[in-house]
Amino acid sequence: MKQPEVFTAKKRLKSFVYAFRGLNYVVKSQHNMWIHLCAAVAAVAAAVAFHITKQDWLWLIMAIIIVFLAEIFNTAFEFLCDVVSEKFNPAVEKAKDIAAAAVLVAAGGAIIIGVMIFWPYLRA
Repeated sequence: MKQPEVFTAKKRLKSFVYAFRGLNYVVKSQHNMWIHLCAAVAAVAAAVAFHITKQDWLWLIMAIIIVFLAEIFNTAFEFLCDVVSEKFNPAVEKAKDIAAAAVLVAAGGAIIIGVMIFWPYLRA
């Protein structure tokens, strides 16, 4: 059985390097991440302009984080699927479609949250 890894600050810092490298890759390579980033920037700008409440900020930030996480996991999942099967495989295609559906559901939920947050400010 493998021994637990010894904690060192150097190893923890290196784990941040790996994480930021992954985030950088997703941002640079995934066109949908750019759409999510633009939507997040627009939502934050609107939130600042409308002086939304602290509770609204919490919902807005949570919605943004969930969409980003869904896109990041979807990208990782697609890469893993490509490693498992480089040739076309209907089961892999279905798995990728399902992972993409998770992003769609997250983005749709974020839109609903955005409408619920901003609608009262737009009506005023």
